[in-house]
Amino acid sequence: MAASPSSPHAAPGVSGQSLSPSAPSPHLPNYFMWREFVWGGMAGAFGEGMMHPVDTLKTRLQSQAIMTGAKAQKNIFQMVRTVWASDGLRGFYRGISPGVTGSLATGATYFGIIESTKAWLEIANPNLSGHWSHFIAGAIGDTLGSFVYVPCEVMKQRMQIQGTQKSWASAVAKGNISQTHGIEMYGYYNGMFHAGCSIWRDHGLKGLYAGYWSTLARDVPFAGLMVTFYEAMKKMSEYGKTKYLPHSDLHVSNSFEGLVLGGLAGGCSAYLTTPLDVIKTRLQVQGSTSRYNGWLDAITKTWTSEGVRGLFKGSVPRIIWYVPASAFTFMAVEFLRDHFNDKVDADAHEVTSLSMDTKSEVEKSA
Repeated sequence: MAASPSSPHAAPGVSGQSLSPSAPSPHLPNYFMWREFVWGGMAGAFGEGMMHPVDTLKTRLQSQAIMTGAKAQKNIFQMVRTVWASDGLRGFYRGISPGVTGSLATGATYFGIIESTKAWLEIANPNLSGHWSHFIAGAIGDTLGSFVYVPCEVMKQRMQIQGTQKSWASAVAKGNISQTHGIEMYGYYNGMFHAGCSIWRDHGLKGLYAGYWSTLARDVPFAGLMVTFYEAMKKMSEYGKTKYLPHSDLHVSNSFEGLVLGGLAGGCSAYLTTPLDVIKTRLQVQGSTSRYNGWLDAITKTWTSEGVRGLFKGSVPRIIWYVPASAFTFMAVEFLRDHFNDKVDADAHEVTSLSMDTKSEVEKSA
C-alpha cells in the first residue's frame, strides 16, 4: 500500500532533492504526504456510502438488548424484513449523512497519517519499521480521526435505530414503545443537523462524544490490525509471485490487489474486534440514564447476561460490512494513487521547471 522511500510516488524530499528552489534540504525530508489525505478521504466516503445499509442492520441488531419498539429480531434476515416493512429502502439509509462525513474525515487521517508516519518511522526510526510501523501508523491515524468520527457515529447510530417519524408518533400515542428499564428514548431526528443540535442541547459535548473511549478501544486495534494484515498480505503476494511465477507475464493491478487483500484484512480485523464494537454501540445508544457505568461495566454485564454470544452479536453483518467496505476503500486508494499521483508529480515538475526557467531568464537580463 505504501510507497517506499525510493518509489516514484514517495514525497518530495524523501527520495531525493526537489527541483523547487524553496524545497527543504534533502537532509530535512518532508514526511507529510498531503495527497494521501485527499485519496483517503475520498475512498473512506465511497466505502461508507456503498455499505451503509449493512451497517444499519448491524447497529439495530446490537442495540436490541437496550431498547426495542418491536419484537427482537434474532438474525440479520429478520431485521432486513423488519426494516423494509416499516420504512422501505429509506430505512436502510438512515444516518448516512453523518456516516459519510465521519468516514471522509477518518479516511483522510487514516491513510494520510499512515503513509506520513510510516515514512518517518522507516527513515528516522528504522528499528521500528516493518509490522510495528504499520500498526503504530494505523493506530495514530485512526486516533486523530476519532475527534470528528465519534460525534458523527453517535448521530448516525441514533438515527439508524429510531425508525420512521410516523411509527414514533403512533407508538407514543398508543404507549406501545417498549424499552429496557431505565433506558431513555430519544425522539425523532429529521436529519444530521437536527440530531447534532438535539444531542448537544440535551447532553452537551459529553453526549456527542458518548462512548469515545470505547470507540478508541475498538478502532485503534482494528485500524492497526487492518493495515498490518494488508501490508503483510501484500508482501506474501509479492513473495509468492517472485518464487512461484518468476517468469510469468501475469500482471495484477494495484487496484485489484487492494480490492482482494483489503477485503480480507478488513474482514479478519472486524471479527477479532467485534466484542469491542458491541460494547461501543451499547454505550453510545443508551442515553443519559445509563444502564452501563462505563466500558468495563458494559463488558461485565454483557458477559454475565448474554455470555460470549452477546459479545459477538452482530459479528456477521459487521464482517459483511467490513469485507466489501475495506475492499472498496483500499481499491479506491490504490486506483487514485496509480492514476493521479503521477499526474500530480508531472504537474508539479512542470510548474517547477517553468519557475526555474523564469528565474534564469531574469538573472540573465539583470
